[in-house]
Amino acid sequence: MKEYQHTTSKEKEDKKKPRITIGKAFKTIIWPRRKLVLVGLILIVISRMASLVLPWQSKILLDEVIPNKDMTKLYEVLLFVGIALLLQAITSFLLTRILSVQAQYVISELRAQVQKKVLSLPISFFDNTKSGNLVSRIMSDVEGVRNLIGTGLVQLVGGTITAVVSVVLLIRINAWMTLFVFLPVVIFGFVALKAFKYIRPIFRNRGKINAEVKGRLTETLAGVRVIKGFNAEQQENRIFEKGVDLLFQNVKKSLTATAIMSSSSTFLLGLASLGIMGIGGYFMIQGKMSTGDFLSFTLYLGLMIAPIIQMSNIGSQFTEALAGLDRTEELMNMTPEEELGNRTIELDNFKGNLTFKNVSFAYEEGKNVIHDVSFQAEAGSVIALVGSSGSGKSTIAGLSATFLNPQSGTITIDGEDLAKLKLSSFRKHLGVVLQDEFLFEGTIRDNILFPRPEASEEELLQAVKAGYVNEFTDRFENGLDTLIGERGVKLSGGQRQRIAIARAILANPKIIILDEATSNLDTESEALIQKSLATLVKDRTTIVIAHRLSTIKKADQILVIESGRIAEQGTHDELIAKNGRYFDLYTYQAKI
Repeated sequence: MKEYQHTTSKEKEDKKKPRITIGKAFKTIIWPRRKLVLVGLILIVISRMASLVLPWQSKILLDEVIPNKDMTKLYEVLLFVGIALLLQAITSFLLTRILSVQAQYVISELRAQVQKKVLSLPISFFDNTKSGNLVSRIMSDVEGVRNLIGTGLVQLVGGTITAVVSVVLLIRINAWMTLFVFLPVVIFGFVALKAFKYIRPIFRNRGKINAEVKGRLTETLAGVRVIKGFNAEQQENRIFEKGVDLLFQNVKKSLTATAIMSSSSTFLLGLASLGIMGIGGYFMIQGKMSTGDFLSFTLYLGLMIAPIIQMSNIGSQFTEALAGLDRTEELMNMTPEEELGNRTIELDNFKGNLTFKNVSFAYEEGKNVIHDVSFQAEAGSVIALVGSSGSGKSTIAGLSATFLNPQSGTITIDGEDLAKLKLSSFRKHLGVVLQDEFLFEGTIRDNILFPRPEASEEELLQAVKAGYVNEFTDRFENGLDTLIGERGVKLSGGQRQRIAIARAILANPKIIILDEATSNLDTESEALIQKSLATLVKDRTTIVIAHRLSTIKKADQILVIESGRIAEQGTHDELIAKNGRYFDLYTYQAKI
């Protein structure tokens, strides 16, 4: 289905994007934590050196202790090996305790950084990206870091050290046997390099598929009432099944590649072992190698081969980690909305005079939805936007709130270009009440306190009273501490709207955007809300979008928006007197 299609052109586009290299990952993630990594490296070296004691002492056991029946030497061998095993256990614990914990800390840091970055991006980014997709990118893509800063890195280094030391010791025991082992190891290394190059794009694509599947699942769960209302469970099941099948096919590809590495390593290293048996047997028959030497060689060979196999697994983990960091880097390289344009001005004495001058806006290039709109909203005035659905009212409100930026023309606040203002200096004076108001899971109290968590109980209760929230919370057993469920599903539309207005009242902004603020209310609730809105808009610059024209009779200025243009402009009485579009809309509603 459409939700999970990945075109070839898109994949080609992805290949052109910059990739995170080992060098860059080392510089940005590992180097700042070099002291901890150094401690880890020291511990892994101690652990690997301790692992070499068993083969060494096994040779002494077979060639010296047993032939001479030396009990004292036997106790020494056992003590030496016991200490080595204890050292391995202690270093293994410390490695996990120090590096694995640090890796999880780095993951939590990265998640916080990515989330902070995502929230800094413009509204248009969120309009084009599924929330579930973003959740996956914030929570899942950074997890591979544990393989870079955790035990994966030190195991790679430790494995290399062990392999090198083992090779030296193997050569000392028998150079010809060691040389024979090298051939399959080199072939395996070549196969592994090819496999890693093949696997990385697969891991990268898996992150995308995973994010899309999670995004769709998030939407499905959020829209479960719509799904059940239209009996569309089977349709959603098919879409999700297709998504998880794409994920399965992706995993299957990576498993095939890793299986090739694993099986080739087993076969090639098995051939090496077979050769060692034959060559070792020949040398022992010829009296050129003792039983202890052969056992020692075999154990050292195991210590050399084990890290090589382990390194192939770690290589896969590194590949997955880098693929996740590639996607994280894409987000981190995006330009925050504060940095779009030259936003350097900070308003000190904010009044709230808002002016549109020849403003045009398009969601898609060349397709303007707002055309040369000009009007002035003086500080403390109420500007109402009316018109048919899709005429551009919400777009004008979005431009007023700096959620959107005009393609041409200027919007000024107190004479300063809104496009050059620091967003924080403007938005700290902004309040919004949307048509489909969003409430957070938690209590009614938490939601009203959201813009000002430090507000006093008295200020909270004043906002509750002004928004007529107490009209229904007084009937609840837990009052303001009532849990409202996700997005406020346990409340009616009118109750949610009143909480949103109380939240805006508590924020005490100087500019208010009301987008269909009374659209979800019954007649009784609307009457209450009209009283609270009168309190809310007093001495504040207010942009009101309303379908119910009876609610905006007292507006200082009414703009009739049609096809992205201002068709009419004036007070209620002036527009009625014109007998134009507003008159038609008003009289039509009055008849209903």
